[in-house]
Amino acid sequence: MTRKQIHLAAHFPGVNNTTVWSDPEAGSHIEFSSFVKLAQTAERAKFDFFFLAEGLRLREQNGEIYDLDVVGRPDTFTVLSALAAVTERLGLAGTINSTFNEPFEVARQFASLDHLSAGRAAWNVVTSWDAFTGENFRRGGFLPQDQRYERAETFLRTAWELFDSWRGDEIAADAASGVFLRDPAAGAFSHHDAHFDIEGRFPVPRSPQGRPVIIQAGDSEEGREFAASTADAIFSRYGTLEAGQAFYSDVKGRLAKYGRTPEQLVILPAATFVLGDTDADAHERAHVVRRQQVSGQTAIKFLEQLWNTELSAYDPDGPLPESDPVLGDHTIARGRASVRMYRDPLATAREWRQLAEAKNLSIRELIIEVTARQTFIGSPSTVAGAIDELVQADASDGFILVPHVTPGGLDEFADTVVPLLQERGSFRTEYTGTTLREHLGLD
Repeated sequence: MTRKQIHLAAHFPGVNNTTVWSDPEAGSHIEFSSFVKLAQTAERAKFDFFFLAEGLRLREQNGEIYDLDVVGRPDTFTVLSALAAVTERLGLAGTINSTFNEPFEVARQFASLDHLSAGRAAWNVVTSWDAFTGENFRRGGFLPQDQRYERAETFLRTAWELFDSWRGDEIAADAASGVFLRDPAAGAFSHHDAHFDIEGRFPVPRSPQGRPVIIQAGDSEEGREFAASTADAIFSRYGTLEAGQAFYSDVKGRLAKYGRTPEQLVILPAATFVLGDTDADAHERAHVVRRQQVSGQTAIKFLEQLWNTELSAYDPDGPLPESDPVLGDHTIARGRASVRMYRDPLATAREWRQLAEAKNLSIRELIIEVTARQTFIGSPSTVAGAIDELVQADASDGFILVPHVTPGGLDEFADTVVPLLQERGSFRTEYTGTTLREHLGLD
């Protein structure tokens, strides 16, 4: 029986609190050498692609820059274009917002990246509800959720029209006159709707993939439907067997009504990992990592995001506040998507109190537990087995790995887990294609 092939990607963490900055190996998140190190490690391990998140505004809490996170990120296209020159096969995926950009410019940039990389570009299409971030842009963050996805779908389809405006080999070299257009209609586009009113000529000829690989990261009903109708891959947060299988079945079950097959959408949960010589050693190490990731100061910051009030006077090694969270549209944390995850702050606070009481947890211990992000913990053999089991059981098609140390945190996985997956016959030993679509089995 042919084994299902695992897809793996490397996520450069960027704006987050998962990096263990106290580790001697932790490096800059803005110097190019860090991007090169992680990308070249991923390519050495034959990963499908390198994944770059996006931060459009520095986060704030209590009116101050939220300095427990990374507070800077170079431009996505600049980084990926530079990486195209120091990698050969690895896919290059970037997150670009459809709420605050325009189809022509984004299509031009991705078509250029696909040419520069010889067919390795991918676009993680995201929307934004955040008016705080929107203040950096002309529109602001005024779109409600249904309109955000409507604009995103229209944005993407408009970009496709631009990519497809060059239908094939429509330019040719002429010895006498140089380059000329074989088809006078090449690059012509005209799109008019409620969101975009544009026409002209697209300046970039058709790229090696035709269109970049489309990745989508939404988990809402609208996000799942958007992914089923348009995406090539979806960035999921469900990394366990039962939850992963439910998400997998739900999203892939939506494809048929769009004339698509299950093989045309790859499902890739985000995953962290902690490795050790033995399972016991890995669990001890994981405990240390979590305490490094969630300091007392970080725990209070997380608590403030739910309580929506300043809590610096509280002892992180003490109990939760007796008062309830402060309700209202104004939040003390700005620029964080996680703020909107607490749909019912009072209910979440009750759950946290019950958990803290049942396990006798301090604030810090509670935050460590409720923000747990470690998906795979164990020896290389245990982790390889767990990854393979989830993929073969259709809980995912692979994983986007997020190391807790940047940029060298992927090395151990590449050197110990990947060879075991290859021995199982579940992961490539060499690239067989040149484009990202070929890596993902989309061609």
